[in-house]
Amino acid sequence: MTTDATRRRRGLGTLLMVLALLALWEATARLLAGAYVLAAPSEIALTLKDHAGLLLRALGVTGAAALAGFALGNLAAVALAALAVLLPRTQAVVTTVALVVFCLPLVATGPVLRVLLGPGDGPQIALAALAVYYTTMIPVLVGLRAAPAGWFDLVRSYGRGRAAALRFVRARASLPYLVAGLQIAAPAAFLGAMVGEFTGAESGLGVLTVRAARDLDVQLTWTIATVATVVSVLAYALVGVVGRRLHAGPPPLILAPPRPPASAAHRVRGAVASALGFVVVMLVLWWGGIIVTGLNPFFARTPIDVARVLLGIDDDGAVRDSLLTALGQTAALAVPGYLAGLAVGAGLAMLLVLTPPIAALSMPIAIALRAVPIVTTAPLVVLLLGRGAVGGIVLVAIMVFFPTLIACLQGLRQAPGQALDVLRSYAASERTALVRVRIPAMLPGFFAAARMSVPAAVLAVTVVEWLATGTGIGNAMALAASRSGYDLLAGATVLVTAVSALGYALVGAVESRVLRRYAPEQQW
Repeated sequence: MTTDATRRRRGLGTLLMVLALLALWEATARLLAGAYVLAAPSEIALTLKDHAGLLLRALGVTGAAALAGFALGNLAAVALAALAVLLPRTQAVVTTVALVVFCLPLVATGPVLRVLLGPGDGPQIALAALAVYYTTMIPVLVGLRAAPAGWFDLVRSYGRGRAAALRFVRARASLPYLVAGLQIAAPAAFLGAMVGEFTGAESGLGVLTVRAARDLDVQLTWTIATVATVVSVLAYALVGVVGRRLHAGPPPLILAPPRPPASAAHRVRGAVASALGFVVVMLVLWWGGIIVTGLNPFFARTPIDVARVLLGIDDDGAVRDSLLTALGQTAALAVPGYLAGLAVGAGLAMLLVLTPPIAALSMPIAIALRAVPIVTTAPLVVLLLGRGAVGGIVLVAIMVFFPTLIACLQGLRQAPGQALDVLRSYAASERTALVRVRIPAMLPGFFAAARMSVPAAVLAVTVVEWLATGTGIGNAMALAASRSGYDLLAGATVLVTAVSALGYALVGAVESRVLRRYAPEQQW
């Protein structure tokens, strides 16, 4: 069967699956009529017709902010990754600062940005950029290292340095990973823009979402979710089309010389130095940022102020105790959701590689699940599952699942053809090829997704708590922002950021041990 015929058959299968899902959706909505939890596709179509002008204007506002943030955030991501490669000694500082900024919860940074940037699209653009730059930077860093050592030897043999290697070798090797990062970033930019609109914008899909949820307008809520999903899916597909046109050919076989393991003392010294550097850099940026920007002490808190809050010096630990209680509630949602999202994303990626026909049927569902911005998903999940823990865990899992799926698929497809050909010559099964070749090739992408997903899970759970469950540290931050409780807000921000950074470091430690054995070329 020709390639075109295969594509047509898969396209037909995808179309039939979509039609079947729409029919099931319509039937389910009819059965639940009067329950105010689900709008049928026919009702969504009527709402789109009746409110077309309003929705188009709102989409234009949100889409413009998301696009601007998407461009700025991804340019920053590529620049930071290139800097880390050109100047390896800056990698720890670059990745640390980037991680901490990404870990700052949007629930807390949104109101602050609104105060700093004032009315207009500035906060939406800034939050869209903050939501995407890290999800692109990590895959690009992986891709910049995904080239055989011999290629760099060739560059050096011509007397060229790191800049030439970056331009002629690393940039080409990183293209597939850049595409994966951009595909993950497309829905995230939309999320950031909508969260920015929650902080006081006058128009946009985020504003409409708040109004629809407040008025219990189920049809409009589902319509906004559908519009956001369609736009995100189209952005995902467009990035994929561009990526396929830029695809340079099959991935190379990457071999790396064995490296002697570092001594325990060396590892301890490195960990201590990294931790101290992290603390020093963040204190300088934090305090220096307050001084340079001249933030009003009414809401700006210095490191000493936050230390007094967390140590309970001024209030006998009242704020600290409430924060720790809320953090425990948040962890009960974030940890199971994070682990479930990783497991389902990696498992589905391997299933899709083993059974390609399923990919044509399941990928549209997977994209749609993640493409719906969480700010519109959260109210819907509350309507369907109530304000309990199950809905929160599901939403966190969805947030983690999609980047894991995309990163793992990219890694599985980067399995070198030469190694697969050797296995086929011995009549090895696809399952054997998966275990022996594809999974080792997937590991860098999987761990990149696992690292990205730590702050993403925290973002998801804080937004869910803010909009849906009414518990946990996300709800505490939202209430503190609305009541000018900046001591609690600053303490919560620092605590959430520290926990995210700790989780990231734990994942990085596991990654280092695993990659040292299975993918040493990804070790710096």
